[in-house]
Amino acid sequence: MRAQVTRRAGIVGGGSIGIAFAVVFARAGWQVRLFDPAAERRELAPAEILQRLEELTRFGLLEEAANVVAARVEIVATLDAAAANADLVQECAPEREEIKRELFAQLDRAAPAYAILASASSFLATSRFIDDTMPGRGRCLVAHPGNPPYLIPVVEIVPAPFTDDGAVTRAIDLYTDAGLKPVRVMRELEGFVFNRLQGALLREAYCLVRDGVASVDDIDTVVREALGLRWSVIGPFETADLNTRGGIASHAQKMGPSYARMGAERGQHDPWTPELVAEVTAARRSALPLDQWEARVAWRDRALMKLAQYRKESVSNDS
Repeated sequence: MRAQVTRRAGIVGGGSIGIAFAVVFARAGWQVRLFDPAAERRELAPAEILQRLEELTRFGLLEEAANVVAARVEIVATLDAAAANADLVQECAPEREEIKRELFAQLDRAAPAYAILASASSFLATSRFIDDTMPGRGRCLVAHPGNPPYLIPVVEIVPAPFTDDGAVTRAIDLYTDAGLKPVRVMRELEGFVFNRLQGALLREAYCLVRDGVASVDDIDTVVREALGLRWSVIGPFETADLNTRGGIASHAQKMGPSYARMGAERGQHDPWTPELVAEVTAARRSALPLDQWEARVAWRDRALMKLAQYRKESVSNDS
């Protein structure tokens, strides 16, 4: 959908995430300038952007012609040119503190005072690479996307302790305008939310292979054909809430001790205290009163049926 007010994005880094962000912003009607220090990446970027847009068109996920959207992306030869007049500068450089520190110092000088300076960092918090003496550090934050963001729309907004609240609000508004779903992470921590959740599953998966419990393929099957199916329509808290009559409080009472023992096997001691369960329960009951529980379970089942139908039809069409 075209933005009513034309926004301008500067992208620093022409790798896979930088290319993906160019698609996101251009698809939303933004004017985009993309810079990469490597001439080869600058030369390859236009074709890669167009190819992704054409794939979106093929699946009915683009409202305009691919070449029209691609025309909104300008490849520029300098960082200053990418940052000029930008509402938002998206840094997509390698995950190295020294690189990000140097880039943000340059961006703070080059970008207009109103621009948000955001890093696509997957693990590094803003405080790790922003100098205390940087004049514009109050507008700096992490905006960590799902990959690729034009298909996985969540973007984690992670402010540093020194990030201005107004910058956080503006960043959330800008990413929403670009068609993404911002999630505010309340404090800095390595890996943020996305990779901590993903990491928890990966750590256990590696342990299960190491301990001879299951094969790599079988673990992928469990996630793909079970956990992943549910999580594509509801999250882990709602899954637990809907899996046990009486909701998540009943689930915690019945299943909590087993989960605690499984954690203890891995040397982990993070008990679901009564206070923590009460906090989670209150959030779920605010979202779904218990008198609506059965209706939501029926909705979940219909959503899974639609997904099963789509997968069945996809297999038939591919064969």
